[in-house]
Amino acid sequence: MKLSEILLDQILIVFVAIPLVAFLFSLAWKNHQEKHISLLVLVTKVAYLAFALVFAAIWIINDSGTLQFDFLTLYETDAFVFALQFYYDYLSMVFSIVGAFLFFMVTTFSKFYLHRDEGFKRFFSTILLFSFGYNLIIFAGNFETLFVGWEIIGLTSFLLIAFYRHRYLPVKNAYKTLSNYRLSDMALILVMWMVHHYMHKNVSFTELPAIAAKIATDENQGAGLFIAVMILFAAIVKSAQFPFTSWLPRSMEGPTSSTAIFYGSLSVHIGVFVLLRTMPIWEPLPVIKWSVLIFGALTAIISTTISRIQTSVKTQIAYSSAAQIGLIFIEVALGWETLALIHFAGNAFLRTYQLLVSPSVLNYLLHHQIFHYHPPLDKPLGRIQATIYSLGVKEWNMDINMYRYVWSPFKWIGKQFGFLGNQPFFAFLLMSVLLRGTSMLEKRNYLTAASSTTLFFGIALVLTLAAFSFRGKAQSAWKLLLLAHLGLFFGFGTTAPEKQTDMFLYMGGILAAFLAGHFLLRFTEKKQGELTLNQFSGLGFMHKNTALAFLLSTIGIIGFPITTAFIGIDVLFTYIETSQVLDMVLLTLTFIFLELAAIRIYLRVYLGPYQDEHGVIAFRSS
Repeated sequence: MKLSEILLDQILIVFVAIPLVAFLFSLAWKNHQEKHISLLVLVTKVAYLAFALVFAAIWIINDSGTLQFDFLTLYETDAFVFALQFYYDYLSMVFSIVGAFLFFMVTTFSKFYLHRDEGFKRFFSTILLFSFGYNLIIFAGNFETLFVGWEIIGLTSFLLIAFYRHRYLPVKNAYKTLSNYRLSDMALILVMWMVHHYMHKNVSFTELPAIAAKIATDENQGAGLFIAVMILFAAIVKSAQFPFTSWLPRSMEGPTSSTAIFYGSLSVHIGVFVLLRTMPIWEPLPVIKWSVLIFGALTAIISTTISRIQTSVKTQIAYSSAAQIGLIFIEVALGWETLALIHFAGNAFLRTYQLLVSPSVLNYLLHHQIFHYHPPLDKPLGRIQATIYSLGVKEWNMDINMYRYVWSPFKWIGKQFGFLGNQPFFAFLLMSVLLRGTSMLEKRNYLTAASSTTLFFGIALVLTLAAFSFRGKAQSAWKLLLLAHLGLFFGFGTTAPEKQTDMFLYMGGILAAFLAGHFLLRFTEKKQGELTLNQFSGLGFMHKNTALAFLLSTIGIIGFPITTAFIGIDVLFTYIETSQVLDMVLLTLTFIFLELAAIRIYLRVYLGPYQDEHGVIAFRSS
């Protein structure tokens, strides 16, 4: 390796770590210490932009080619290696420079926009953490590193949409966005799962052409097609393409500056980045290329019809951005990578500018309407125009259909098992009996290990859905989540009973998060009385530190990368063989609803409007 490449490797590590170090420093100050926080952000944004430009210049001058190196191996077995790998090429260069410029602009604007705001420190800490997650994605050298950044961006998006956390709509829309994000999370996990089995190892991004070559020579292209479909699905959801576009305008509940950097510019284009990064896998498959093109075209057309008749300026910008990303999808499908990158940069800067100036535009338009308003002349609408207008007003019923056909059926199933939430001990006893009975049946050859795995995964899914729809005591729902993890634990135990270390990584992190959350809920109950999930209680208004600690417990119990459970879950997924289709379906659904059920507990206990004996609670529509 050349000396210049070694130097670039070291600089890249520093570049990736700049926002993380700044985030950790930001935790040391209090909200009213705006000068200290602003100075920290000033140093960070200048260093961030300088590193992006200098690194790109050195890389181009030295003609270094693609850079890839292993930074840290977190866990390694004979069959699995979880390593943080970094990667740099022209794609990383464009996304890093655009990201650095937009970070500079938005943080500069936010210093004045959020002056003396109650969440000043919280906003900048979250933005810094987001930037670290963004760096992990664009500089990722393998799917595992990319997934860590993917999870961080999902969490920070949720936190900033719910920034005004004592109002109903921001909390509700943050949850709605997170539910869509969870679908993309699981799609990416399934990509890693299938790639691992297909290649019999963890692969880096330099090996993507090898995957494509194997798919091309493989008579049965089912595995390759599955990988490509899951990549496409993750990209569609993350970039708010049809039929998942409706979450994008809902995400505009956060501060204007956060919506600018998240949903106008960087986060919403991550789907485009994933498609470009994984192009060697899906480009040889015509059905995937046509799918990318069709979804992009549908989104461009439908989002344009919606944006033209919206009354909210942020909603107009959101749908306009989704329409442009649809066009970028078309460019990617046609192989016009350079044009797609230019289009990405232009759309990102334009939407950021539009969102940042939107308050001023509204003020100007109101002034213009008061003094210069002339009512438009009535024009008759044809049947087709009226239909399109009506669909645009209803946003093509995307929200309604998503709830009716995706979430509502699972909620109904969960309600049928609501009695488990009223008696968590009964659910535990039932699981114990099943465990004992299963072991006896296996000894008598009445039940195979594979059947046991399916049984316990099914139990875990039922318990998760019960927690997802439960409206009783918060403690009972929290216990159901632990029981669901025990169901998964028993299921994995029948699949790979000899993998004791991997099982400990998984369950050790889950138990630590559960116990912390359990004691925090008990502490809150002693102060406030019984906690139920029937409505938003907003107790974070009175117990801010407790709410923050419970949030950490919540993301720990769902496998966010703050405990060993994150590595354990990734490792245990590899124990499910490609022939175990039903087991994988049950496992995927369980992890989708585990996160939604856990976050729902946090939202309903600590966020939303707060009501005491002297106050009033806001209406849902407020």
